[in-house]
Amino acid sequence: MSFDVRRLLPFLDWARTYDRRHLTNDAVAAIVVTIMLVPQSLAYAMLAGLPPHIGLYASILPLVAYALFGTSRTLAVGPVAVVSLMTAAAAGAVATPGSPEFIAAALVLAVESGLILTLMGVLNLGFLANFLSHSVISGFITASGVLIATSQLKHVLGIKASGDTMPDLVVGLGQAIGDTNFITLAIGAAAIAFLFWVRKRLKPLLRRLGLPAGAADIVAKAGPVFAVAASTALVALLSLDQSGVKVVGTIPSGLPPLTLPLFEVDLWLRLALPALLISIVGFVESVSVAQTLAAKRRQRIDANTELFGLGAANIAAGLSGGYPVTGGFTRSVVNFDAGAETPMAGVFTAAGILATILFFTPFFEKLPQAVLAATIIVAVFSLVDLGALGRTWRYSRADFAAMAVTIVVVLLEGVEIGIVSGVVVSLALFLYRTSRPHMAIVGRVPGTEHFRNVERHKVITGETVLSIRVDESLYFANARFLEDRIYDLIASRPAVKHVVLLCSAVNMIDASALESLEAIDERLKSAGVTFHLSEVKGPVMDRLKTTHFLTHLSGQVFLSQADAMARLEPACMADQAARGAA
Repeated sequence: MSFDVRRLLPFLDWARTYDRRHLTNDAVAAIVVTIMLVPQSLAYAMLAGLPPHIGLYASILPLVAYALFGTSRTLAVGPVAVVSLMTAAAAGAVATPGSPEFIAAALVLAVESGLILTLMGVLNLGFLANFLSHSVISGFITASGVLIATSQLKHVLGIKASGDTMPDLVVGLGQAIGDTNFITLAIGAAAIAFLFWVRKRLKPLLRRLGLPAGAADIVAKAGPVFAVAASTALVALLSLDQSGVKVVGTIPSGLPPLTLPLFEVDLWLRLALPALLISIVGFVESVSVAQTLAAKRRQRIDANTELFGLGAANIAAGLSGGYPVTGGFTRSVVNFDAGAETPMAGVFTAAGILATILFFTPFFEKLPQAVLAATIIVAVFSLVDLGALGRTWRYSRADFAAMAVTIVVVLLEGVEIGIVSGVVVSLALFLYRTSRPHMAIVGRVPGTEHFRNVERHKVITGETVLSIRVDESLYFANARFLEDRIYDLIASRPAVKHVVLLCSAVNMIDASALESLEAIDERLKSAGVTFHLSEVKGPVMDRLKTTHFLTHLSGQVFLSQADAMARLEPACMADQAARGAA
């Protein structure tokens, strides 16, 4: 029972040994992450089509909830770019961006996503994330990064434009380009240039000035804070908001509201698929970051328990006026590098965000939206990896196809249908590839008991025994291919009296494949050929023993291919031994 409690409440493990050293390190890390998270939260809420303060709300209770239920000691949970984009697309499909209905949809998405993640945790369904192949995820993130950056250009230009797909965004920007506010453009362009310089040049500069590597890295990652402070001061001093520069405006101060999501069955059903996709994408991103950081300290991440942690964080977001959250890569790395020891760093960060809402929101009223857009553009720039297309093309045409389809559909049709298309193409290509498994005629390597492909190695084969290796599990999609391939080989070899199917690569035989094996045995028997199996794995053999197949099999099941050849064609083995001795 205690094991179950610890699995559900991982904080019981680290809380028992929590001491002053942990407290100090967590508090320092929290200060650093808070400074970084405030402008990020404002920016990502704007990306999601929500009022900026909702990003702050999504950075308080979710962090506390994750600290209770998450297994990563250093994962920093909160709004992230890709999930914000998916939220904007999903909520925008059911309500007008910026409207009360849109905000209500975002809250529903958070709670629904949290419930889906929690249910997946109860059912130990963390493996479902494996259906998102690396190619699909890479293509999705790259295309999302391009979409996100393009969508933020309207704020940099100070114009009104809309659209969820690349064609719509380009058309909208083109139609409104003549209304560009050049002061806004100057601020946004300067912020982009500064943030890129900070990302690439500031850390080496600080190192040359003698600052330790860790401190230099943290200062460099806090670049957006400097941009926010400088641009806010500039707008306030010169009253640039009177010249058309759009600013964040009044941010409500006070505690985040405790809210119940709007419960309309039709709305929940319409948001079910987007919530599922947000859950899976957020889980994959979060677990990847958590496992990477945990490995550096030889700690362990329980993927299924992480589902509870992220589920609790999203439910907390929906009940406190926020929107869907997950673990962020940059924030988590900063949290790790700043010395965070336990999830209490997240609790302290939540306290810092809460203090910001209570006491410091007036300082953000003159913050230019162009600077928040610049923060987003620079942040997502690292997500775009067009070089992956070339690398994937050279290694695997099938993976390239899945990646390319994902990128194209995300850009042309939107994030949800794009990622679904990528998954469908990946599964379809997998089925096609495994439906035509590699099969090889094998012979014995002289002087050994190893059997290899006759087309790749100099091997010895017999006249009356045909040894065939199939390099795939046998199931409904390739069962008929196996039958046809064996029949074709037998038709061209009239001297063959025995066929041995080498099953060393077969991990599973389903009912359809079992029927095909029975059909092969019957057809070979009628042609005067005996059918044998060799090197059948234990779990596969256990399943076969529950059927009548082994009882009716015309041949035998051999422990090894060498044993099969020694029994069925000893002359070949003698020749082999003589050649080996020579």
